[in-house]
Amino acid sequence: MKNYLSGNTVEKTFRAGSSIEEANISKETKQFTYKDGAQYVFMDLNTYEEVRLNESEVGDTTKWLKEGMDCNLLFWNGKVIGFDLPITVQLKVVDVDPGLRGDTAQGK
Repeated sequence: MKNYLSGNTVEKTFRAGSSIEEANISKETKQFTYKDGAQYVFMDLNTYEEVRLNESEVGDTTKWLKEGMDCNLLFWNGKVIGFDLPITVQLKVVDVDPGLRGDTAQGK
């Protein structure tokens, strides 16, 4: 089992016939619209409702996040507990340090 709030995983053995209560979790697709200070704003394209996430909630994925990108947000009891980017992201290289002599594949 995984605790999405803390990130911890626990192995637990259940007896045959036992049941556990299912968590009230939903996954919704939202579009990343813009960054407002330290918050990232996602919008539902059907209802135009906004969801704001802090930098700590978005985490290290900020370097791949691009305006207009559809992302999957995982909700539990109305609170965002997970965040997924699309499997592929298309980005453009805008600046690269110049190569030095000898740094090529041929070594010339």
